[in-house]
Amino acid sequence: MATHRIGIIMNGVTGRMGTNQHLIRSICAFREQGGIPAGPSDVIVPDPILVGRNPEKLKALCTRTGIEKWSTDLAAVLSDASYTVYFDALTTRQRYESVRQAIAAGKHIYCEKPLAETSAQAIDLYRLAKKAGVKHGIVQDKLWLPGLLKLQRLLAGDFFGRILTVRIEFGYWVFSGHDVPCQRPSWNYRKAEGGGIILDMFSHFSYILENLFGTVKAVCCLAATHVPERIDEAGRPYACTADDAAYATLELADGTIVRIDASWCVRVRRDDLLTIKVDGVRGSAVAGLRRCWAQHAGVTPRPVWNPDVDSPLNYFADWAEVPATQDYDNAFKAEWDLFLRHVACDQPFRWSFLEGARNVLLAEKAAESSARRAWIPVPPLTG
Repeated sequence: MATHRIGIIMNGVTGRMGTNQHLIRSICAFREQGGIPAGPSDVIVPDPILVGRNPEKLKALCTRTGIEKWSTDLAAVLSDASYTVYFDALTTRQRYESVRQAIAAGKHIYCEKPLAETSAQAIDLYRLAKKAGVKHGIVQDKLWLPGLLKLQRLLAGDFFGRILTVRIEFGYWVFSGHDVPCQRPSWNYRKAEGGGIILDMFSHFSYILENLFGTVKAVCCLAATHVPERIDEAGRPYACTADDAAYATLELADGTIVRIDASWCVRVRRDDLLTIKVDGVRGSAVAGLRRCWAQHAGVTPRPVWNPDVDSPLNYFADWAEVPATQDYDNAFKAEWDLFLRHVACDQPFRWSFLEGARNVLLAEKAAESSARRAWIPVPPLTG
């Protein structure tokens, strides 16, 4: 058996998502299962080193996961030829410079979204990576969620016929910290630190729309900062300068209309924290993170408007849950699997920095739309 050892520099994984999703449920999970099968007799074994600024956090995380190597000196680790992959889970504001350094060091790059704060920075990283000849990928984890995989199965089978509208609802109530501790980091609500729901979430919405429904042609968006003050990690009040909600209408290239409501100031009364509702001529579906429900035209009830009596219809009863037809692994792990196969075995991986730049472009145009109170075209981005 041939073993492909891949040294991975994991920068910024002491945060909640980096620790849980990328390190424990992805890289550590691969190591626990003996690696990634890459053919009849080959296996890919990730060999990580944790990099960050706080040695105590790094040592504690190594103890927790059984990983032996850590460092606070990124430059030194980048110069080590035994590490061929650089992974970035830093805050958005820090990402551009750290990824530039990794590209200059000749590392293959895999990083969290958004790729950068601006589309100009993102396309620059794409061009630098392409010129350097390194492989590059961007996290697009939602595509491997069970609910979205079930929705993709309906799309592949032409369940909907001609699609008319897509409605995306995302969000939950993020406590301000005055009475109940805030469950998101304070930088998310500071514009100067790269915060804001548009930059964070519209990068997700971009790749969901592109991969499932088509290219975005134009966007009309209104952003808001509903909660003006929150409490930071040290218990100090601070002014919120970044958007905590955004409401958008988008037009796809084929004429499909998309409606997005994204808010950290909303109380949930729907199937999940993220739901995607698709209405087509022949059928409709609603996908959450793990489950998906569908209603075909043949079983669609005939509602009649009469506000004077209780509705005789149960509007949930005529929907059927889409069954699972496969085992679903962790969504982050599923994409890590594909990227490491791309690096070790040159298998295809199409979620490159160019896709990451397009994700940032949509967020940028949505923010521009809100500032100008106008419909904004979203131009094609080919690199």
